[in-house]
Amino acid sequence: MNDITATLLTYSPVTLFFAVILLSYLLEDLAIVTASVAASQGVMSVPIALAAIFVGIATGDIGLYALGLWSRRWRKLRGILLTKPSVRMIRRKLRAHAFGNLFLIRFVPGLRFVGFCLSGFFRVGLKPFLSAVLVATALWTALVFVLVYQLGEIEWINRHLSWGLIPVVVLLLIAVNRAAGSKLKEKAICTD
Repeated sequence: MNDITATLLTYSPVTLFFAVILLSYLLEDLAIVTASVAASQGVMSVPIALAAIFVGIATGDIGLYALGLWSRRWRKLRGILLTKPSVRMIRRKLRAHAFGNLFLIRFVPGLRFVGFCLSGFFRVGLKPFLSAVLVATALWTALVFVLVYQLGEIEWINRHLSWGLIPVVVLLLIAVNRAAGSKLKEKAICTD
């Protein structure tokens, strides 16, 4: 058992649960990777780690929706956004194909903040918003968590890398997200 694992074992599961939630508000991928490494090291149970990640990401996304809804209070902002033709087009697309667009927004780097805030601002239905966000969050969280957890279970990695796996996987996720995001943006430009 290494020093990090021994130190983390002194914290209660409730403290670790809320620490992962707070970390997910800052960097979601880092929270997923950290929780899965913690679970593979026996610091957290798998159900608690998964629940913390899911609660953190889902409440963060709902918070962005609420921020957009709250921002409607400013008349000047409403006037600026609702009179621009490009913004009206985005509004129509978000409302017409809410589930599909919000599902994709979840996976494209740089669109989540704007997309989810605009969903609240444009009053996209809460039901399609929540269903898209919860399904996309569950898929992404499960995929990354299981892959990192499986890596953490490999004896050689567990013995030599353990917690050093976190920065390696996070950098890999950032690179994959950027590459996928640029491909999706190129595709969107070509279809317009």
